[in-house]
Amino acid sequence: MTNQKTAHLISHTHWDREWYMPYEHHHVLLVELMDKLLDTLDQDPEYRYFHLDGQTIIREDYLQVRPEQQERLDRYIREGRIQFGPWYVLQDEFLTSSEANLRNLLIGHRDAKPFGVISKTGYFPDSFGNMGQAPQILQQADIQNAIFGRGVKPTGFNNAVVDAEAYESPYSEMIWRSPDGSEVLGILFANWYCNGMEVPVDLEQAKVYWDKNLQDAEKFASTPHLLFMNGCDHQPIQTDLPAALRTASELYPDVKFIHSNFDDYIEAVSRHVPDNLATIEGELRSQHTDGWGTLVNTASARVYLKQLNQQGQTLLEKVAEPLAAIAHAAGVKSYPHHLLTHAWKMLMQNHPHDSICGCSVDEVHREMVTRFAKSRQLAEKLVSQTAQAIGESINVQQSEAWGEDAVLFTVLNTAGWTRNGIIEQELVVDKAFFPEGPNPQALARKLEEAALPAYQVVDSAGNLYEAEIEDLGVHFGYELPKDRFRQPYMARKVKVTFQAKQVPALGYQTYGLVPAREQESHSVHAVQAQGNVMENQYLRVTVEDNGTVTLLDKRSGKEYDGLNAYENTGDIGNEYVYRQPEGEQAITTEHLKAELRLVQYPPYRAVIESVLHWNIPAGADELFEQEKRYMVPFTERKAQRVQQTVPLKITTTYILEAGSDLLKVRTDFDNQATDHRLRALFPSGLVTDSHYADSIFEVAKRPNAPAKEWVNPSNAQHQQAFVYVTDGSTGLMVASKGLNEYEILQNSSGSTIAVTLLRASSELGDWGVFETPEAQCQGPQSVEYAIIPFAGDAAKSGACASAYMYPIPWTSVQLGALAHTYAKEAQLVDGMNGDKTILPPCKQWLDWNSERSTLAFSTFKIAEETGDVIARWFNLTADPAELQVQTGFECTAAYESDVLERVKVTLEEISQTVSGHKIVTQGYKLR
Repeated sequence: MTNQKTAHLISHTHWDREWYMPYEHHHVLLVELMDKLLDTLDQDPEYRYFHLDGQTIIREDYLQVRPEQQERLDRYIREGRIQFGPWYVLQDEFLTSSEANLRNLLIGHRDAKPFGVISKTGYFPDSFGNMGQAPQILQQADIQNAIFGRGVKPTGFNNAVVDAEAYESPYSEMIWRSPDGSEVLGILFANWYCNGMEVPVDLEQAKVYWDKNLQDAEKFASTPHLLFMNGCDHQPIQTDLPAALRTASELYPDVKFIHSNFDDYIEAVSRHVPDNLATIEGELRSQHTDGWGTLVNTASARVYLKQLNQQGQTLLEKVAEPLAAIAHAAGVKSYPHHLLTHAWKMLMQNHPHDSICGCSVDEVHREMVTRFAKSRQLAEKLVSQTAQAIGESINVQQSEAWGEDAVLFTVLNTAGWTRNGIIEQELVVDKAFFPEGPNPQALARKLEEAALPAYQVVDSAGNLYEAEIEDLGVHFGYELPKDRFRQPYMARKVKVTFQAKQVPALGYQTYGLVPAREQESHSVHAVQAQGNVMENQYLRVTVEDNGTVTLLDKRSGKEYDGLNAYENTGDIGNEYVYRQPEGEQAITTEHLKAELRLVQYPPYRAVIESVLHWNIPAGADELFEQEKRYMVPFTERKAQRVQQTVPLKITTTYILEAGSDLLKVRTDFDNQATDHRLRALFPSGLVTDSHYADSIFEVAKRPNAPAKEWVNPSNAQHQQAFVYVTDGSTGLMVASKGLNEYEILQNSSGSTIAVTLLRASSELGDWGVFETPEAQCQGPQSVEYAIIPFAGDAAKSGACASAYMYPIPWTSVQLGALAHTYAKEAQLVDGMNGDKTILPPCKQWLDWNSERSTLAFSTFKIAEETGDVIARWFNLTADPAELQVQTGFECTAAYESDVLERVKVTLEEISQTVSGHKIVTQGYKLR
């Protein structure tokens, strides 16, 4: 084996689509860069390779403006001179959902497939921390390496390289292991991803350059193969690199300088790595650093973006895809791969780290709001069409519970667990199309004057549900037939509110709104409420005079008090980093007097409203403006908050539903202050050393106290769906919708969960001065979260399942006239009536042993390549778990799949043992 050093120079540009300039400003520069790259590849055969930053969207963005260059660009991709993929975008891993991370990888592979090549490089150059399950995800995609810039070594201001005497690995090469045991070769950009940029051609300059850079690379390399990244953020290509390499070779004959690529570099390193590589495990969140460079506070920058993202992700992965899979498996509607991919791509254009993290200029985030809306609108249309197709295929004659005059509707549960919940559905009880009358006004008057009967809700088994029926009067509506012009109508509507009971997972139940008749009500566990107290079979909730909650878990007997006080502090940091003014004490609402009222008290839901009138400092003082202009590092700022105050009225709505093990909370406020942070506090009274947070395909166990190297007074963390503390006997969980930042506070009385509701900042931060006034998030704000006490294990108790279901909306659809027209002799089982699929009034499409399981359900969709049904789970614990599946559709074969939805191992039975922390995907072939 030779000891000759090899310097691998990999040309690249780290392309943030949008950041310190709006997208189209960056777009212009991208077109210029790509034009120059193609010209250079044409003209200089010594310029061998270019790495396209691991994201296929760059090709889309370029060809949007330069479609005439497609053949030229695609030829270099096919030849491997431009390395392409494996992601669609370079996402922030912690702020995008588990399934969104996989769609990113899947769509990147889909985009690369026509070329027959894809870069199998697990590329995470600038992620603000790395998910612990990355090695398992990469391995399932046949990627055996991960290349990253953050997580195991201090990174200074403006990404400056920091010399640390010790960090998790002494080398830039290491083994990275997931919780399930999957391992990949990890390679850290120990000298950042710009350590080979702007290589001099001049001999004298090159000598200075390489003396330093070779020494810096050798300091961390465990092999003779040294990595030099020839490029940086939005860096134009170095067209004279071949000449610069010839200069370097002349200066250092003992070093082999090559224009390389990641495939060749990783293969060479893999052959030479020593046996004593360190193994790092799980999440890479810069735990063993001073805590200032983690950039974790991007989880609370512009909370409104995180909320919109959560809504969009949930609608696509937990509603639109499962509904479309059900309709496809039932044979009532083909799976709309093209439209779902389009919706995902629009959503993922908001997932790059500087976008979803909220750490760009205001123009960027304004455009993101529009993208979120466009993706959501497409998903909503798909959901509506698919639900209607399923509804039109239901044969209501199979149930004798309804008469011919029933108004029928179907409630679909796309969560992975059987579910109870409050359904609110608007129903048309009578309507008239415009051609049926002289004018809309006359039709409206006629419909409005008709007397409505007293209604009841009855399911397909004849069970009666107590319901609230609200007359909504007459409204305009329209239909869009597939075979003729639009059909406008006037309709009389009612709103039905009731508690659905045991709607099957990935299934539906059909209900009828019928004229009232004597019948025993379907038993539900009612909510009781009086004054400031409400309770159901699981919880007793007392809203105290200061607006906090005392919560009794009836199952364990454990009581939690002081829940949901609000805390406010100043913030003189930026979009990346929270920094509290020195010496400032947090203020809270614990001393305030709340206005309380019982807002709603039907049998199935009680609502108590708390209103707090608070005054908080108006903002930071004048020194802060000067410190920002002068680029004073955030760790050295001396600014304080002003004495002047502004009002902050906080309206908190506590909602307790029948049969529910969680207390829903909605908090509304009008933010008029600047430079501050607002959090909700949940003291558990539990003394613990660690806690658990929902992350990407895992519930991560994290220590409450940071490592000894940590000096940042704040120890905020990322979460997805929930965070909880437990002493092994009882526990307290807080689930949320798009609130991704929390911190565990500790004192002698136990651990307190602090969830960030708002962080208002005024500058981007990082390498320059960029004002971001809209990051102050002024104006009306609304956030939602839930408090879930539990006993025993969080997974086995059902607490995790409740938290996962909490943000998933119900889908319901009114059945049209077609539901009443099926012949009574129609088949009473699923099947075809001529060319028409017939479905029963109640059905489940995928049943699994979810009761007290440590498995979490993740997805139900159709694979584009095979047309097979795909379902995915992941094990929340280190212990093996049994997965037993029954399909509600005809399945000719089942197999274990992977994150790329390929056939891996045939399953003789649709059951398997899932090892600890494993992500398991199953495929089912349809008849």
